[in-house]
Amino acid sequence: MSLSRFAFPALPVPPSWYPGHMSQFTRMLPALLTRTDVVLELRDARLPLTSINRTFEGALKRWRAERFRVADHAATSATHTAARVCERIVVFSKRDLVPEWGLQPFRLAMASKFPDQRVMFASWNKPRDLKTLSSMLVNIAKEHPHVPELNVLVVGMPNVGKSTLLNALRNIGIAGPTPKALRTSAQPGLTRALSTRLKLSADPLVYSFDTPGVMLPFLGRGDRGAERGVKLALIAGIKEGLYDIESLAAYLLYRLNVLNSTSPAYLTLLPDGSAPTADIDAFLDLLARRLGMLKRGGIPDMQRAATWFVRWWREEGGSVYASAPLATPSQQPLGAAAQPQRAGWGFDLEWEVAPAGGASVGAIQAHMEACIDTYVQDAEREASEGGGVSSTQVKKREREEKMAKRAARTQARLAAKKGS
Repeated sequence: MSLSRFAFPALPVPPSWYPGHMSQFTRMLPALLTRTDVVLELRDARLPLTSINRTFEGALKRWRAERFRVADHAATSATHTAARVCERIVVFSKRDLVPEWGLQPFRLAMASKFPDQRVMFASWNKPRDLKTLSSMLVNIAKEHPHVPELNVLVVGMPNVGKSTLLNALRNIGIAGPTPKALRTSAQPGLTRALSTRLKLSADPLVYSFDTPGVMLPFLGRGDRGAERGVKLALIAGIKEGLYDIESLAAYLLYRLNVLNSTSPAYLTLLPDGSAPTADIDAFLDLLARRLGMLKRGGIPDMQRAATWFVRWWREEGGSVYASAPLATPSQQPLGAAAQPQRAGWGFDLEWEVAPAGGASVGAIQAHMEACIDTYVQDAEREASEGGGVSSTQVKKREREEKMAKRAARTQARLAAKKGS
């Protein structure tokens, strides 16, 4: 069966999940950056574009502009005032859950599109990755001996592993036993406030702050916003229970088919000889029977099977997908016109592959750069159209502006009365 084309599943309207502590931290961010030397931004390698938090970008751009202004002044000043450090490191966590063949092309694509960012991939269960990141921070501190201590601010979306990473870095950088300093959880939203400073290295001195995971205030309108929400829910980046589990299962089936139409990762769950399918009901029926998830009368329990399927993806399925080689276009029937097929890496990068398409690092990098360009253009278009703010948030802002104007008029009248 050829699955070169798939019907995009119907997805629910994305929920609103933006607790007060997230809004509070976003307001605090500009002030925190004034005493920050390195921004360590964590993203999820499975969603390398969706896990970008666009609400940080404005504050980070202003931070860099101010630091460069200070650096220019220091270079021309007679007193040669030491310029502050200004580094942005983007770490893509869970590298073991995406195929190895895509790491180098994506690293090159990011370097081409975002030359101001240092990029690395890491998995918290690989000590070598953690030691590499620890050495990177220590080396930055050594490159700036005039700075008495290096302050690192760790930011990112919910559930990308910020607290887990800092506990591990602290264990590497501090000699002797170091008890876990930060609580961790598989559910998003555990860290709700800025942590106290954690020492990551004694010589040179490196300190860090853990921060709450911050969600996008609004996931967007239409299919784009709906898909963004489902992707984040699949990696447990959104609070459990805000999504219907069968909607998540339908999108997961669709995406696994896109990633490998001839041998998708879910085939390991089905009886031998099963063929790929784009029918979520047929798939869940078969999976429920295979796992013995039956209601009274032998009726397959579809919801239970959907829950199991999503949990399998989070705990095991990612590794099954990551271990598969790069899928090559399937053979076309003799005499048939060549049809392009879909390929991709993670859940964000997708492109068409011709039957004779190349699979070199350069060819894959070019596809990935095109995906990044599309993401940036879409983000800019959404921002210009107000797509990053919900209608409820617009009404709230308008109400706050009216109240502020009313208060200003009242103050002006009172001031006028006192002056008369």
